[in-house]
Amino acid sequence: MGALHQGHLSLVRAARQVTDIVAASIFVNPTQFGPNEDLAKYPRSFERDCELLEKEGVESLFAPSIDEMYPAGAVTWVTVEELSNKLDGRSRPGHFRGVTTVVSKLFHIVEPDVAFFGQKDAAQSAIIRRMVCDLNLPVEISVCPIVREPDGLAMSSRNAYLDPEQRKNALVLHRSLTRVQGLINQGEVSAAILASCGRNEFSTEPSVRLDYFEIVNPDTLDPIEDISNGALIAVAAYVGSTRLIDNFLSTR
Repeated sequence: MGALHQGHLSLVRAARQVTDIVAASIFVNPTQFGPNEDLAKYPRSFERDCELLEKEGVESLFAPSIDEMYPAGAVTWVTVEELSNKLDGRSRPGHFRGVTTVVSKLFHIVEPDVAFFGQKDAAQSAIIRRMVCDLNLPVEISVCPIVREPDGLAMSSRNAYLDPEQRKNALVLHRSLTRVQGLINQGEVSAAILASCGRNEFSTEPSVRLDYFEIVNPDTLDPIEDISNGALIAVAAYVGSTRLIDNFLSTR
């Protein structure tokens, strides 16, 4: 959606390594924002974004208007049932319907062989993989690692909303995941124990409001009891009015 940072550019570089031509899209998609969310103030820096993509050697940029993507009278949606109501979908009703609709449109228009997404949006990636499988879309989905600031905060366009104090408080998301990762490294496999420890970390930052801390199957997004066969450990929280997400995959 623009306001590009090094996380976005890491996807471009990943694409550059394995493809002949790299295309990017920039489109602040209105259908994935709720009525009280930040569509109007979402950071937009189109000229800067174009310069960054050009420096990375992107051959093609698709930056449509809202009218191009959503013609007047359009009533068709693409919805991945069940998965779209979990994690961020539970907190943001209708969000993933907007995501899958616009991504299916982009796939149809651009016809990529491989599409690159970031692991930070883990639920989104799982839902898009399901959509591609269910609709027999001829595109490979490549999910690339989270890119972090030196202090561990996951890069996000919404980090620009944070004032210095909020920026410091936001590190509790990464701390909660690091604490859980440490317990996993020590041999803990109980999802309930791990999730409880992750949630407890938020008591150190009472100004940050936890949305969820969940341990789920990375493909179905369903809760699991034991992480021995792998798990997605995911967190979302409000720092002031800014909602941030983070996660990691456990592959024990």
